[in-house]
Amino acid sequence: MYFIYLEAMNNHFPELKCGIEIHQQLNTKEKLFCKCPTRRRDTVESNLEFHRFLRATTSEMGEIDRAALEETKIQKKYIYKAYDSTCLVENDEEPPGKLNMDALDIALTMSKMLHMHPVDELYSMRKIVVDGSNTAGFQRTGLVATDGYIDVGGGRVGISVICLEEEAAQKIKDSGESVIYSLDRLGIPLVEICTAPDIKTPEQARDVAAYIGMLLRSTGRVKRGLGTIRQDVNISIIGGARVEIKGVQELVLLPAILNKERQRQINLIDIKDKLNERGAAVDGTITDVTDLFKNTDVPVLKRELELDGTITILAVKLKRFAGIVGNEHDMLLSTEFSDRAKKLGVNGILHTDKLPTQYIKADARKLADSEVNDLKKTLNADEEDCIVIVSNSNKKRARSALESVIIRAQEALVCVPEETRRMFPGGTSAYMRPLPGAARMYPETDVLPVPITQERLEKIKLPELLTIKKERFRNQYNLNDELANLISQSENAYLFEQIISAVPGAKPTIVIKTLHTTIGELQKEGYNTGGITLNHLVDLFNFSAEGSIPNEAIKEVLKAITIHSQVSLRDLLTELRLAGADIAGAEMLIGKIVKEREEFVKQRGLDAAGPLMGVVMKELRGKVGGQQISQILKRKIEEIFEN
Repeated sequence: MYFIYLEAMNNHFPELKCGIEIHQQLNTKEKLFCKCPTRRRDTVESNLEFHRFLRATTSEMGEIDRAALEETKIQKKYIYKAYDSTCLVENDEEPPGKLNMDALDIALTMSKMLHMHPVDELYSMRKIVVDGSNTAGFQRTGLVATDGYIDVGGGRVGISVICLEEEAAQKIKDSGESVIYSLDRLGIPLVEICTAPDIKTPEQARDVAAYIGMLLRSTGRVKRGLGTIRQDVNISIIGGARVEIKGVQELVLLPAILNKERQRQINLIDIKDKLNERGAAVDGTITDVTDLFKNTDVPVLKRELELDGTITILAVKLKRFAGIVGNEHDMLLSTEFSDRAKKLGVNGILHTDKLPTQYIKADARKLADSEVNDLKKTLNADEEDCIVIVSNSNKKRARSALESVIIRAQEALVCVPEETRRMFPGGTSAYMRPLPGAARMYPETDVLPVPITQERLEKIKLPELLTIKKERFRNQYNLNDELANLISQSENAYLFEQIISAVPGAKPTIVIKTLHTTIGELQKEGYNTGGITLNHLVDLFNFSAEGSIPNEAIKEVLKAITIHSQVSLRDLLTELRLAGADIAGAEMLIGKIVKEREEFVKQRGLDAAGPLMGVVMKELRGKVGGQQISQILKRKIEEIFEN
């Protein structure tokens, strides 16, 4: 990971380091190493289910990656849902195909926009991942380019690397014993972009991330929507350690994330110093104390006994840790222990430390004084010691969880541990796994290297930036800032320009409303708008420009197209009674309405047109254009006074 030094504006933290990774799905027709579509399914009703148990393997250096090793300890069953839109490659029952060259060209386009230097050959690598998100136990990734830059906020910021890799499977459900994944997302092409150490403030970090997001969307080749772009943040302070916080979705949370993690590491350094001053120690001896809790009133233990019938309760003594495990720093160390234990499949921990006053009433995990005394006697502990216990119906799982707590207690004596953490709303985080090391990566032997030739690079054309496109749309089509921003940022920007080019008489505002709002409404109402083609839209706006389709009827016409996409638009209009609308009939109806309200018209004059317009529209909406109705209505009112 490449680090970015951040210094909070008006609140300087020179010891703070932070780095950002941006992960963006690409909008290709096929996945990275097979011909399967990249379309996500609306339902999880699968055609096939199978399961796997994954384990870590050694790298070429003969080492097992520490993050992969911890994931293996979890011992979960991974269940995969396969579909008619997935294949044996996702199942890991067939070797991968050739690298998707369309995805490579998109990544090269992005690298060119970031002023980067492409590699001569792209070599696919295997990145060990055994959390179940990849059926093979690894993710395929390849370095595309290095050493680029962007100019943001008056300064130049380096872009270190861009990689092309597979998206992971989508987690559907985690029941504790097993995890269910959907394979429709697995293998979608993804770019990973890492910045260089040039950013100075959290605000600049936010601006850099926003600018890179704008560049990616400018290509018109990235997927949009929730989960299609993700950001990870790496943070450390002097005396602390690099910690990766995954899943940052909102850029406005960056300052909160930085400050909370900075404070967490400061607290951990303070705890380390206090423990060492006391001469604290951890010998790691695990004692079975199940018999001490046969008649316990601790709610969490009683609940486990009621659910499972029998449980194993294990304990470890932490010498001279008393008063620090349940300390005043938001119960920091006990939370650290609990996170490690939960990762291994138990409900958390119990400990003998005194809780801060604000936690006592709400705490359902408090041991009785007699139980604390029995524990101390059994483990030969005194008032300066803290005892931590875990419980589970699976004895092996309980032991693994407590061993993980012991490791974390030993780390507390010497360092802030390097780890990957999951972000929560508000900027807080929780432990996920250790940071991966060099042993995580090794060559992919099933995929040939791909040369990146000068000829391929010369064919890469830079797209128009969205910021420039917005200004052009505003000036060229006489749009206000809101509409110009809306359509320039939209996936329909190219379609919008195609329609305007093909139909000179089309009104840009009506086209934007149709593409952005009307079609979206139809999708929400369950209509399949995938059958609406450019030709349909060109014909639609041609008829609209000549007055055959009133604006109020556009939605109904589009509905008809979704149902009868093979029928010509003119035939559909005839069916809907829109083409060649009965203007004579409209004249008669409007004349009748005006005559019936003659006294009102004589009193209000032409001002009567407004109120009467609503009455007429109830009868003619979608049959005759609003402009035509208005003209006829005014003429009929004028005839009253002429007569």
